[in-house]
Amino acid sequence: MEVWLNPLLDIARQGQNILSNNIPRPGVPNSLRNQCYEEVFEHQLRSDSKAGRKTSKTAGAATISGSDVETNFGGATDQGAESTNAGDADSVDLEGIGHCKISEWQAGWNITNAIQGMSLVSLPYAVLHGGYCGLFSLILVAYICCHTGKILVDCLYERDEKTGRIVRVRESYVEIAQVCFGQRFGGKIINAAQVIELLMTCILYVVLCGDLLIGTFPDGIIDMRAWMMLCTITLIPCALLKNLQSVSTLSLYCTIIHFVINAIIFAYCFLQISDWYWDRVSFSLDPSTFPVCLGIVVFSYTSQIFLPSLEGNMKEPAKFDDMLDWSHIAAGICKFVFAYVGFLTFGDATQEVITNNLPTRGFKALVNLTLVVKALLSYPLPYYAAAHLLEISFFKRKPTEAHPEGEGPQPFNSMWTRDGEYRVWAVALRVTLVMVTMFAAISIPHFALLLGFIGSFTGTMLSFVWPCYFHMYLRWNELDQKTIAWEIFIICLGVFFGVTGMYSSFTGLLEVGMVDFDATE
Repeated sequence: MEVWLNPLLDIARQGQNILSNNIPRPGVPNSLRNQCYEEVFEHQLRSDSKAGRKTSKTAGAATISGSDVETNFGGATDQGAESTNAGDADSVDLEGIGHCKISEWQAGWNITNAIQGMSLVSLPYAVLHGGYCGLFSLILVAYICCHTGKILVDCLYERDEKTGRIVRVRESYVEIAQVCFGQRFGGKIINAAQVIELLMTCILYVVLCGDLLIGTFPDGIIDMRAWMMLCTITLIPCALLKNLQSVSTLSLYCTIIHFVINAIIFAYCFLQISDWYWDRVSFSLDPSTFPVCLGIVVFSYTSQIFLPSLEGNMKEPAKFDDMLDWSHIAAGICKFVFAYVGFLTFGDATQEVITNNLPTRGFKALVNLTLVVKALLSYPLPYYAAAHLLEISFFKRKPTEAHPEGEGPQPFNSMWTRDGEYRVWAVALRVTLVMVTMFAAISIPHFALLLGFIGSFTGTMLSFVWPCYFHMYLRWNELDQKTIAWEIFIICLGVFFGVTGMYSSFTGLLEVGMVDFDATE
């Protein structure tokens, strides 16, 4: 799930959450929609001028700023956090609306960047096992994820019974879940899925580093697991991260590196056009491996978790639907062409990570080492987000004079000292979390299978099942039979993709695990 990680940084720079209850949902006239946003923005500015650095708090929204994190993990909002300046660079808005608005082009860039992540290098491998069905799934999943993104944002709005106006009454995926699943379990379910996906993404980056390095130095004395351990050593400083100011700079470099590498791979593949394996793409598929391919495809399109924040930060939210359409069309075309051309170039020899197919050792080393750097630079953001979600779930907030052990209902004492530094045991716990991702990566060192498992596990629920269920729960009386049938079909498809994908990925991991074990005997 490189899902929402890089685009989140652009939203992160836009400040803190504001409680907005009079913003019309997609579909209403632009003039009315934008007028309401202007009213909310002006009202918030007036409030800020009076209250200084006072922060509006929205139940279920999450604001990460240094050691001060406000969220609703498990349905309990932690109040009493120190406020942050809306213009601070180290303030992260996970789910709410920021002061600085973005255009539909910037929003589209965020979406496109989110769904063109590291999973792209495994799409040709999906075609190897899925053929034309795998290529068709790239278009189908793009269409479904575009639809579920729209209906998820639609769930943020309700009609005011007194005025008859369509108003924004929710700010996040979590708040929608709290209405549909209940206050007690809604936040727990969504945030647990989010933490799982974040940590699995961290594991995925470590596995990718090992895969790329062993592909670059196949005859070396260091094996894949040892490469993972060496890479993890460079990631230990992530445990000391207090804010995202430095991480945001790393994300910019990651984006640039990613596009350069993709362009290089495209160029190489097209230079081999005379040797393409046109006859190797088939309509047949292997039922034992195709579900894994579907999981890879679903993972590559997951972005729903940050769409409420993105829509709330747009200058003209009425253009959200159009923006989502063309961004998914662009991503779908890019993925389709990359997967198809990549497989045509290498045929049945296509590997899990396509860069390992590059023939020239020096060229492959350059590309692979660059991707290793990108993976290492991408690791801090999902790690930081997961660590903070866990922290605010189980540890009290920063200590004060009145509460030296920290404030809040959490069961454990604060991880922070009075002067804003991590306690020694807190650093040890955060280092342990880094090591957990390493040990998990060492246990399952197979990039494509792990990618397919994550997409089948959390990806199908976040992008297929839950958005449709929430939409029907909240809009049942307003939907026609055709829409209801379509969304029930998406739910069934998501459950099918999820169950078969997890089963195929898990059995595949067991099989390769047995092979690896026998090889070490």
